[in-house]
Amino acid sequence: MVKSVTTYLMFNGNCEEAFLFYKSVFGGEFQYVGKYKDAPAEEGAQELSEEDSNRIMHISLPIGDTILMGSDSHPKYGDVGFGDNFSISIGTETTEEADKIFNGLSAGGRVDMPLEKTFWSSYFGMLKDKFGVNWMISLEEPQPGN
Repeated sequence: MVKSVTTYLMFNGNCEEAFLFYKSVFGGEFQYVGKYKDAPAEEGAQELSEEDSNRIMHISLPIGDTILMGSDSHPKYGDVGFGDNFSISIGTETTEEADKIFNGLSAGGRVDMPLEKTFWSSYFGMLKDKFGVNWMISLEEPQPGN
């Protein structure tokens, strides 16, 4: 059973500004704010400029019963264009469910990042379906103490 569906917005360097604006409209507090400089260094990757390293890698703002999430595009992939500036994020309860949904949505589409363990998630992948919609699939594991 799908655990959650979240809208994930992508920006070209002004994610923090946008989310501060959304926070001023909706209220609340950010659950998480991470910048590219906070991520572990990738082996062989070019070092980011100070400006790029301060771009938002991930931010989340609870709004009612949902969470609005966002990120700035990573400089090595270039700017995002209209239509590529959002993803629908699906949280699952099992790896089997994540695989089923990922494989179903990616049929006839394009896998941008296969489902795999990352430093922020035990199972995460990204794809564009055959209709051009971006999806993020992740395993939502219970956090300690919950």
